[in-house]
Amino acid sequence: MDTAVQVLGWIGSAILIWSLMQKAVLRFRILNLVAAVLLVVFNALVGVWPMAAMNAVIVVINLWQIRHLVATRDDDRVWEVLELGPSDPYARKFLDFYASDIQKYQPDFVRHTADPAARSAYLVLRDAIPAGLVLVHDHGGGEGHVELDYVVPEERDFTPGQFVYRKSGLFRDKGFTRLVATARSDSHRHYLERMGFRAAGNRYVLQAA
Repeated sequence: MDTAVQVLGWIGSAILIWSLMQKAVLRFRILNLVAAVLLVVFNALVGVWPMAAMNAVIVVINLWQIRHLVATRDDDRVWEVLELGPSDPYARKFLDFYASDIQKYQPDFVRHTADPAARSAYLVLRDAIPAGLVLVHDHGGGEGHVELDYVVPEERDFTPGQFVYRKSGLFRDKGFTRLVATARSDSHRHYLERMGFRAAGNRYVLQAA
């Protein structure tokens, strides 16, 4: 067997294994698609036609799934926001379950127990499955401070914040006229800017839609 063909097979197998290690759904599908394409070519070159056919089917499945995921990225019928009380058992369970990951990406987040009436919790759902949690503190005068904006690892290839901040209308309905957030890193700053927040001193501000 030609060395280049062997290398192709090894690369395809490595990418396949790598894809299976991904938590993010869209990233998994894209990497799995690339691996399947390479393995179709490899198996065709070495004449293993059953494996070539199997990987060809996997290519089609991945293409269909990727098309569906991308097409529904901003679909209002897919995303939903459920308001929870800050002391709601599910909100507490969610925060407990993802505590280590939240601290990894938002190390300054502190769970408050005082004055729960001033805080609102919003569970973001994709196809009725939890995709993230947003906690907002009411500072009065129509201003809400975003204390937590967390997306579960499986949904990080998508932008549920686009729906939460710009389409849902839930903050306006709650009486907020603007939301304020603090950028924790360059990546967080870029995220806030994509969501429509604008720099105002050392804070980022979004007029509630």
